[in-house]
Amino acid sequence: MGSIGDFLPFIAMFAVVYFFMIAPQMKKAKQEKAFASELKRGDKVVTKSGMHGKVIDLNDKDNSCVIETLAGKIKFERSAISMEISKKLNAPATTK
Repeated sequence: MGSIGDFLPFIAMFAVVYFFMIAPQMKKAKQEKAFASELKRGDKVVTKSGMHGKVIDLNDKDNSCVIETLAGKIKFERSAISMEISKKLNAPATTK
């Protein structure tokens, strides 16, 4: 009985780390993957490096997309597109 009691603090620490760090990261990664797969032509996006543009072509073979910016057309990986900022950009404007 004493051996289980010795490991109880470690088990509790692992549970806290899992529920406050690992699980939210896994949930966010799943959301980002779904966002990247739901991209379509005409979506306004912002990359994680801050480049603004509009999706003009999607390539499923290499998981990339072509974005039209003021500087021209640039090819990016879908994972380089920021989910949070792009969703805010495409959200309908609310009037207060």
